[in-house]
Amino acid sequence: MQEPLETAELLAFARTVDAKSLTRAAAELAMPRATISRRLARLERRLGARLLRRTTRSLALTDAGEALYRHARLVLDAVRDAEASVRQTDTAIRGDLRVSVPPQLPPSFYAFVCEFATRFPEVRLQVHATTRHVDLRRDGYDVALRAGQEIEPGLIARKIATSRLVAVASPKYIAAHGAPATRRELVRHRCLVGFSRAELPQATWPGTQQLDTVLCSNDLALLAEAAASGIGIALLPLTFVEPYLARRQLVQVLAGTLEVTGQLAVVYAERQLVPPQVRAFVDALLAWAPAALAAARSRT
Repeated sequence: MQEPLETAELLAFARTVDAKSLTRAAAELAMPRATISRRLARLERRLGARLLRRTTRSLALTDAGEALYRHARLVLDAVRDAEASVRQTDTAIRGDLRVSVPPQLPPSFYAFVCEFATRFPEVRLQVHATTRHVDLRRDGYDVALRAGQEIEPGLIARKIATSRLVAVASPKYIAAHGAPATRRELVRHRCLVGFSRAELPQATWPGTQQLDTVLCSNDLALLAEAAASGIGIALLPLTFVEPYLARRQLVQVLAGTLEVTGQLAVVYAERQLVPPQVRAFVDALLAWAPAALAAARSRT
């Protein structure tokens, strides 16, 4: 009879994949690097398959490793949920909490994080600022702040705020290329776009045909600067480009024709039992957000 896999081996494997390093995984798990290495080797022997390709400089998943990682995350989530269910009678909020947020958030967000860490000292909090659209399960995150309407299956989204997206271009661009009169005319214009859910450049905007994309980025500041430099037309949150509009560095095009309602949401994995530290962070964030975002808008 084949010996079953051990949770410790799956944890060593998943943490190594998340950390992209045996050394970092060992530090995060507070155990010797040699122990992590032995557990990975034992796991590969049990399965009879190579899971990781390791060199002195890099670490990559094999096809077998990709398949195991998806299942390992589900198993580890289930184990964590089971542990949390046993501790329900304990009112203390504790445990690991990994959060992904976009960069350049208002200073009040940093104050909020510090207040949360002070209020819940037994929560080991990791806040990663990145422009990348992270995969919560694959990348090992508990919570993410996310803009846009598309939410992956298996995630719960709680709306924090709504925003109006407007098409903008610089006077320099309009002088050289003219302003589109309809959405259909955008096919003849140079466009600055973000990424779709699969991290591919956006091919269209709502109600448009295929766009001629000359620059793609998930950094709003870069897209705004590129539009202000006359490189093309961008579709950006009105609250973000209001300073550019006030200085006449940008003007709105297709006003009343291409205006989209977007949202900022906090997302987390759908589970039968949400870990207490995740619930506490989400609830605190939802309580903090309305007044903080309103204050940030009033300063723009």
